[in-house]
Amino acid sequence: MSDRPETPLLDTVQYPDQIRKLDKSQLPQLAEELRQETISAVSVTGGHLGAGLGVVELTVALHYVFDTPDDKLIWDVGHQAYPHKILTGRRDRIRTLRQGGGLSGFTRRSESEYDPFGAAHSSTSISAALGFAIANKLTGNPGKAVAVIGDGALSAGMAYEAMNNAAAAGNRLVVILNDNDMSIAPPVGSLRNSLARLVSSGKYLAPRKFAQKVARAMPEPLHRTARRMEEFARGFVTGGTLFDELGFYYVGPVDGHDVRALVEVLENVRDAETGPMLVHVVTKKGKGYAPAEHAADKYHGVVKFDVVSGVQAKPAAGAPSYQNVFGETLAKLANDDPKIVAITAAMPSGTGVDKFAAAHPDRAFDVGIAEQHAVTFAAGLAAQGMRPFVAIYSTFLQRAYDQVVHDVAIQNLPVRFAMDRAGLVGADGATHAGAFDLAYLCTLPNMVVMAPSDEAELAHMVKTMEEHDSGPIAVRYPRGEGRGVALPETPQVLEIGKGWVVREGKKAVILSLGTRLAEAEKAAEQLDAMGLSTTVADLRFAKPLDSALIRRLLTTHEVAVTIEEAAVGGLGAHVLTLASDEGLTDAGLKLRTMRLPDRFQEHDKPEKQYDEAGLNARQIVDTVLKALRVNSAGVEEVRA
Repeated sequence: MSDRPETPLLDTVQYPDQIRKLDKSQLPQLAEELRQETISAVSVTGGHLGAGLGVVELTVALHYVFDTPDDKLIWDVGHQAYPHKILTGRRDRIRTLRQGGGLSGFTRRSESEYDPFGAAHSSTSISAALGFAIANKLTGNPGKAVAVIGDGALSAGMAYEAMNNAAAAGNRLVVILNDNDMSIAPPVGSLRNSLARLVSSGKYLAPRKFAQKVARAMPEPLHRTARRMEEFARGFVTGGTLFDELGFYYVGPVDGHDVRALVEVLENVRDAETGPMLVHVVTKKGKGYAPAEHAADKYHGVVKFDVVSGVQAKPAAGAPSYQNVFGETLAKLANDDPKIVAITAAMPSGTGVDKFAAAHPDRAFDVGIAEQHAVTFAAGLAAQGMRPFVAIYSTFLQRAYDQVVHDVAIQNLPVRFAMDRAGLVGADGATHAGAFDLAYLCTLPNMVVMAPSDEAELAHMVKTMEEHDSGPIAVRYPRGEGRGVALPETPQVLEIGKGWVVREGKKAVILSLGTRLAEAEKAAEQLDAMGLSTTVADLRFAKPLDSALIRRLLTTHEVAVTIEEAAVGGLGAHVLTLASDEGLTDAGLKLRTMRLPDRFQEHDKPEKQYDEAGLNARQIVDTVLKALRVNSAGVEEVRA
């Protein structure tokens, strides 16, 4: 007998078709090896760990039962897709997750044919899967579409809108409800799995279809009564009535960590000749890794960590994060202002609302993944005289733009928007970058839009928002730490629409909005060293613009540069419009705008992203020199 250790099963699997060659009895071993590989990879890269660990067995079972990539597997959000990536030809790159030039932290069409639909915002999977399923139906393609959606994502109305329209897809659509918070059913056991196998099996479905035919031959009152008796009897046992009413045949709950039971149920579902089916799978977030299982957030998002102890690498102590400055400032203001309430959409810790909630639990509202509801809920509060603060990432507020326009701006209601993660966000990439808020908010009448240059300015702006009762107001601020400036003991109310001059010069002026101010000051120092006297102004407000200040600066300098951490259509566009309307460029002013490039930037470290975007001091200097047509020594170039 050889002493050579057996080759790990995972080493024999590069793509799902190799999983399908395994015996079912080998699947638990494959799942355990996959779990350990996921833990090892994320310990090196950081990322979203808990969600992936919770769906290891489900991932194996889905690829074993369904014919991916011909059958389309669509992961909602994408946080849980790391094990899926390992099994679909990307194991050799899994330790590049979220790194510059590496794998995305989410599913991505350009990355693999096994990622049929990109995901990063939640609650989109059922709608997308329905599109695939209907396309298959119309073209005669026998392939199925399988959507995996978490119970948290079902707090978004879009998921129900999709289910309400799913009947036309027939048996081409399967929805897997990943219930990882025990929010729908109690813990499962062998009885629950037996029931799931029973109601998904041909032994149950065939008599059920025969009974339905008999019932349809009955007079309508008897038919309706018989149908309701069957639905509610099954719903009493399994909890499926809600989904039945939406047109789905409900199966479950199933133990999401029993891979063999999952395979049996999924095979029944795959082969069933019925309408859309929903399989309720109960999992445990962080499953199989004790530190994740015992953590309050189940290791939802982690930095690099030690696998043995689970201890995460601690960043060097630095300045407070913008999100915490917001939350703590708001909590202090609420001590003296009973009208302040805080609302977030499933991101209390990510937005700092957890700090507010700890001090004022009765005035903090986490509405789940329901940004549209959050905005209109706030509008109702404002209409009744409260002072609501809606704390939502810039990229997620896009999902509620109609509500911002119709329910807030048109009615001129004083809803306060705190937009975290403005600008570029590093490892989360384009889907989470807050690039567009200036463009989509500054076009709205009645709206006030601010951006702090540092954390102290943010504290002042939170106070300004509190006192602004004449209409909607928003503040945008970046992810991460501030500049390390001292926070004010007593935040002050800023005059709406007023900026300030940081340093005076004569030749060039840099008009900054937001945290690029530090780079603007560095650029001014370099330009001064070249003999080009440079003014720097912190505009503070993208809307309303400080027209008087801008007018003075544009008419007293030879070149002006605007800089912002946002896409085209923001500050630069509005300054250009002001200059055009008032003829400020007629005297030969050279006006240039610096903003994010007109493309979706890849994930990387934030400092690299901003350098790639051309928004650092070096590029500001180059922009001024090119506008003045002088070289790096400050000498005017010879013109042809």
